[in-house]
Amino acid sequence: MSAIGLHHVQVACPRGGEDAVRRFYAEGLGLVEVDKPEPLRGRGGLWLRGHDADGAVIAELHVGVEEPFAPARKAHPAFVLASPSDLDETGRRLAGLGFEVDHRERYTFPGYERLHAFDPHGNRVELLAPADG
Repeated sequence: MSAIGLHHVQVACPRGGEDAVRRFYAEGLGLVEVDKPEPLRGRGGLWLRGHDADGAVIAELHVGVEEPFAPARKAHPAFVLASPSDLDETGRRLAGLGFEVDHRERYTFPGYERLHAFDPHGNRVELLAPADG
């Protein structure tokens, strides 16, 4: 059997919800919006990527328009940050932008610290960082 990799994760938003999504994922998380391929642009939504220090793509998120829309409150993407201090900074930034941030599960995942946030349409997003020491 050959190796398998993950290309992207998709979450949904309601029609017209793209600007609010940009605020959360681009301004709040620091992902960069990229152009969707021409044949897919008419569907709405957007694509975002995260890059490492060398510019390599390390995360890709597609946001698709779904009608009727219902937020994913359990299923979720999980993004890895470099350190617990990055986790704290990102949580503060998201909260400062008005998004819900939940720290109750901070120490429940061995080897990591984490938090959960909710994008502007109520989709759950997990942020993890390797635990210090």
